[in-house]
Amino acid sequence: MEQTTFFQQDPRNIPLATRMRPRTLEEFVGQRHLLGEGKVLRRLIEEDRVSSMIFWGPPGVGKTTLARIIAGRTRSNFINFSAVTSGIKEIKEVMQQAEQGRRMGERTILFVDEIHRFNKAQQDAFLPFVEKGSIVLIGATTENPSFEVNSALLSRCKVFVLQALSVEDLTELLSRALHDPRGFGDQKVAMAPGTLEQIANFANGDARTALSTLEMVVLNGDRSGEETLVTPEILEQCTSRKSLLYDKTGEEHYNLISALHKSMRNSDPDAAIYWLARMLEAGEDPLYVARRLIRFASEDIGMADSRALEVAVAAYQASHFIGMPECNVTLTHAVVYLSMAPKSNSLYVAYEHAKTDAQKMLAEPVPLVIRNAPTRLMKDLHYGEGYQYAHNAAEKLTDMQCLPDSLQGRTYYRPTDQGSEARVKERLERIKAWKASRREQGRDDRK
Repeated sequence: MEQTTFFQQDPRNIPLATRMRPRTLEEFVGQRHLLGEGKVLRRLIEEDRVSSMIFWGPPGVGKTTLARIIAGRTRSNFINFSAVTSGIKEIKEVMQQAEQGRRMGERTILFVDEIHRFNKAQQDAFLPFVEKGSIVLIGATTENPSFEVNSALLSRCKVFVLQALSVEDLTELLSRALHDPRGFGDQKVAMAPGTLEQIANFANGDARTALSTLEMVVLNGDRSGEETLVTPEILEQCTSRKSLLYDKTGEEHYNLISALHKSMRNSDPDAAIYWLARMLEAGEDPLYVARRLIRFASEDIGMADSRALEVAVAAYQASHFIGMPECNVTLTHAVVYLSMAPKSNSLYVAYEHAKTDAQKMLAEPVPLVIRNAPTRLMKDLHYGEGYQYAHNAAEKLTDMQCLPDSLQGRTYYRPTDQGSEARVKERLERIKAWKASRREQGRDDRK
C-alpha cells in the first residue's frame, strides 16, 4: 500500500465535481443532441476527426469535460490553454511548438477555456495557425460567440451549442456520485426520497453546482455509526432556500408565473412584486422570468406603451450581466413598470386572427404588384408592375392593395383607446379613410 506523503493530496480533499468528472463519452451526461448515438460530434470524437470548433453553453454543462475526453482519445498533441492566465506571449510560444509539430507530421489540438476573455489581438494571433492547419482550435465560452469571437476566426470553427442540463440529467449524475467509489460509494448515505431531485432543481442546469451542493449536504449530514443522514433541515441550510420544494417544472412553477402575469395584467404592482419574490427566492432562473416579462410587454401592453418592450428587454440584459441576487431589483423595476403601464392586447389578438387565416390559406399568392422583379423573366410576367413607392407620394401613402384578393378588406389590428395606442388608432382611422376615398375616386374615374 502506497503511503500518502506530505506533498500528495488526499483524494477526499479533491472537490466532488472534480472527482466525478466523466472520463469517457459513456460516462458523459446530457447533450444527447450532440453526443447521442450517430450524432455528428460523437462521431468526430470517436473517429478522432475533430476539427476547429467552439463549445458554447452556460456554466457546468460539460464544455471542459468534453475537451478532456477528446484529449484522452486523440492521437494528437493536446494543449490546455486558459484565456484567464495567458497572453500573446504564451500564445506565440504554443503556436511555435505547434508549427514545429506540424512540420514533423504531428497534429496539435489546442483547447482554450473561456475564449471570450481574449481580446481581438489575442484572438487574431490564432488565426494564421488555424488557417495553415498547425492547430485544431477548440474554444469554450459562456458568451454568444457571434459577439465575442472574431468573425474571421469564427468562420473557421464549427459552433456546438451545449444546453443546460435537465433535472433528469442532474439527478442521474447525483445518483452516480452517491454510488461511485470516486464519490460517496464507500459510505452509507441516507436521505429522504426526492432529495436528489430537489438538489437538481436548485442547481439550475449546472452539474458543478449540483455536485458541490451534494458534497456539502453529505459532509454536513448527521453521522450515526457508519451511516450519514441528510435531513431536509440540512438541505435547507446548505442551500439557503426555504422554498426549495418549489418545482421549476411542476404545477407550482406554472401557478406562480401565471400569478405574476395576471397581477401585472390587473395593474397590481404589490401582488406582482410578491409573486416575483416567491419565484426568485425559490431559486427560479431570473432569465426565465425576464423572458416572460418580454412576452407580457407585447402581449398585454403593446402599442399602448411601446417603451414597455424596451424596459423588459433591458431588464433581461441587465439580469444576464449581473445575475442573482443583484438583478432582483432590476426585475422589480420592470415588473412595476409593466404593472402600471396602460394595457392593450390588440397585437396578440391581431396575430391570432392572422395566424388562423394563414393556416387555412397557406397557398394564397402574393399580389403581383408587390412582388420583387430582379430578372427580365419576372418583369415579363408582370412582377412588380404598377408598384407605387409610398415615399414618392406627398402624403407618403398609396391605395395599393397588399393583401391577397381572397383577404381583401380583412382587418386584424384593432387598436384600443389606451395610452399611446389612442394616437395610433386615430392615425390608422385617418389612413383608412384616405385610402377608401382614393379607391372611391378611382372607381368614379373609370366610369
